[in-house]
Amino acid sequence: MSLPEVINHQDHLLSVNINEQEAVQHPTDGYFIQPLFLDSENGTWVLYAKFPPGTLLPRHFHTGTVHFFTTKGSWNYVEYPEDKQTAGSYLYEPGGSIHQFSVPKDAKEAAEGFMVVTGANINFDDDDNFIDVSDAGTIEQAVLTVCQMMGRDAPRYIRPGASAAFSF
Repeated sequence: MSLPEVINHQDHLLSVNINEQEAVQHPTDGYFIQPLFLDSENGTWVLYAKFPPGTLLPRHFHTGTVHFFTTKGSWNYVEYPEDKQTAGSYLYEPGGSIHQFSVPKDAKEAAEGFMVVTGANINFDDDDNFIDVSDAGTIEQAVLTVCQMMGRDAPRYIRPGASAAFSF
């Protein structure tokens, strides 16, 4: 048996280092994200995020799965206060789950982690009214808009397609 024929030749590796670029801060919620891989066509988003103490995200419904690995700090879902996620925790969230992300106000440090998400988050307010949808496409648009408003370059991330490449 011989090696298979190369279908997609790579001239270089597609790699992003979170220590080599500045994260983007959400303009109202205060958390920071570093997009690593945004694929709006297939609905996959990969982010590294930093959530300061007191972060409370909207309750959301997942249309797909989530893999979240916590690297620093701790956080929990409001619905599961006893199930704190701490540095080193890996969490799998099935599609169809509903919850609200929280970092306690009295936390000693920000919660940080790496997430791989498929599909979208359908976000709701405290009265269960629809707010918006977060997916790879809306996240990419938000990152680009915030960076443009701040007069800074957008972070480098991977955009797949027929010829996978970096965002710039």
